[in-house]
Amino acid sequence: MPTPEYTDEDASLNPSRERRFQEIVSSRLGRRTLVAGGLATAAGFLAAGTSGAGPLDDLLDLDLDISLGGGRPSGPLLGFTAIGTSQADTVVVPAGYTATPLLPWGTPILGDYPAFRPGANTAAEQAQQMGTEHDGMHFFPLGLGRARNRHGLLVMNHEAADEKLVQTGSLTGTLPPDSAWTAEMVAKSQAAHGVAIVEVFNENGEWKVVRGKLNRRITANTPMKFTGPARGHRLLKTMADPNGTSVLGTFNNCAHGYTPWGTYLTCEENFNGYFRIDGSGFNAETSGLTTRYGVGGDRNKWALADPRFRVTSANPNEPNRFGWVAEIDPLKPNSTPNKRTALGRLKHENAVVVTAKGGEVVVYMGDDQVNEYLYKFVGRRPWRSEIARGRSPLDDGTLYVAKFSDDGSGQWIPLIQGQGPLTAANGFADEGDVLIKTRLAATLVGATPMDRPEWVAVNPRTSRVYVTCTNNTSKTVANAANPRVPNRYGHIVCWEENKKDHGALSFVWNLLAVAGAGVGAVPTNPPGQTLPDGSNLNPADAFGSPDGLWSDDDGRLWIQTDGAQPIACNNQMLVADLANRPAATPGTATGLPDIRRFLVGPKGCEITGVIETPDQRTMFVNIQHPGEGVPSTWPDSNPSSTAPPRSATVVITRNDGGVIGS
Repeated sequence: MPTPEYTDEDASLNPSRERRFQEIVSSRLGRRTLVAGGLATAAGFLAAGTSGAGPLDDLLDLDLDISLGGGRPSGPLLGFTAIGTSQADTVVVPAGYTATPLLPWGTPILGDYPAFRPGANTAAEQAQQMGTEHDGMHFFPLGLGRARNRHGLLVMNHEAADEKLVQTGSLTGTLPPDSAWTAEMVAKSQAAHGVAIVEVFNENGEWKVVRGKLNRRITANTPMKFTGPARGHRLLKTMADPNGTSVLGTFNNCAHGYTPWGTYLTCEENFNGYFRIDGSGFNAETSGLTTRYGVGGDRNKWALADPRFRVTSANPNEPNRFGWVAEIDPLKPNSTPNKRTALGRLKHENAVVVTAKGGEVVVYMGDDQVNEYLYKFVGRRPWRSEIARGRSPLDDGTLYVAKFSDDGSGQWIPLIQGQGPLTAANGFADEGDVLIKTRLAATLVGATPMDRPEWVAVNPRTSRVYVTCTNNTSKTVANAANPRVPNRYGHIVCWEENKKDHGALSFVWNLLAVAGAGVGAVPTNPPGQTLPDGSNLNPADAFGSPDGLWSDDDGRLWIQTDGAQPIACNNQMLVADLANRPAATPGTATGLPDIRRFLVGPKGCEITGVIETPDQRTMFVNIQHPGEGVPSTWPDSNPSSTAPPRSATVVITRNDGGVIGS
């Protein structure tokens, strides 16, 4: 997910010569590929159409058992009237729904509960408040019965910090020169990052913070441990931690996951930009890792006052200690978070956890950068037996990377030291090397580069898996799973594992949606474009840059956007009923699932993170960095307000108390 003044996800660091996903699409379509406005368009099982090109119903006639329906009770899942587009500085939801801000940046949640003072809070105070840039989150219910729906822990990530906002309290504030940057300023920024755990309670319809013992902030300076195969590895050792077993903090926490044994997974994404490269004399291995992961830049100025963010030839390994998935037990406020190295080191977007038919834990993960890969981890043994023995199911297993084929099939390639090219001669002397150099290992085994693979979601009723590919404007060739050149608006890929077993090593895949202005419509972004963009959506459902993704218990797929929209609209959230399709309308796409716009955010924001209470009657959605690039005072609704914009959670309820979306 992009963060303020930082878009390294759009720059490819991958030297792979493997065919990009969009090349595979083109080959798979063969002579039946249609070109709309210079963009190769794939429809897959969507059977959509493009203006002037005719229907695409016969684009693919593969005999793959991958339809949109099945596995759920009959009847439509969506019962609300879709909303229109909006460019207002507010949150818009359908008629009959209410959206209320909760837990904005600076809300006191523990310790001395210091009041929010924009730009004036100390680092110590920020560490007792909600951090900035709310992102992925989960609701952990507390209590029994109906109480579980009105009392629980909200655990959420704080991805990044706009330093002007954090340090001065204003997006137009002036930061000091580098020579005047203080340790207090760096500590304050570090305290704004990480994770918040906050107890909330619904009292007479209003959600409030509970001043409970479970409330906690985890920041860039919280002690953590390494576990799994890379623990103690030479590439994790530093002067401060010569054993390579302990690390301070977590930051750039993007999306998340949660486990069936009740813990929270926070994912470290764009860690690379927090470091400064000082000097020269690095060996080839360190230089290779620095290049492949894009380390350097020090965008938050931490290296000016915190030496561990200065990478030197004498102490080169600190960046290797980030880019992991960390596990947190929200019910144990004194527990030490663990970075689970068996899940690999990459720019993790989220980590969705499911169970294989044999009881093993499975974790799907995207690496959020253009031309990077899709991964999954499969545990060695049933997770229940591991927990019973006091072992983590996330420490012993195999990491795989996806390879998509032209014919709609795919395979998971194991990343195991000694197998195939992952040998000592190629720089992989042990499994720790493979896991620390995950990107390099995936390239060597021939994984398929993707258009920024981000959130992964699993439909609990059908077991189908979905991944958002946000966009890729840098590419020059197309393939089957990434079908457009350039891909300004992104798409969503769907696959089904062999025998619907998440532990399987093969799958069939297709495209769920090709984002954009819709069939025959001309996008408003970029200015001056006069041709359709190749999207297969209905124009009324137009969206771009799909990012956040989540399936509720009934199988509704919630789609959140972050980036360029092909229509005049702020970032938005839509929902798809994958089991039901609307009646065909002349001049529009047919065969698509029922997709409806449910929410539009305030100016300059990203929509990210969504979860519900167990009864599905309260939804929590995060609004990140309102005011980015455009004036905003949200969530302050006073028209004359001069308050700074603040990331916050939004509580959404139906006025009649019904299930959200139904």
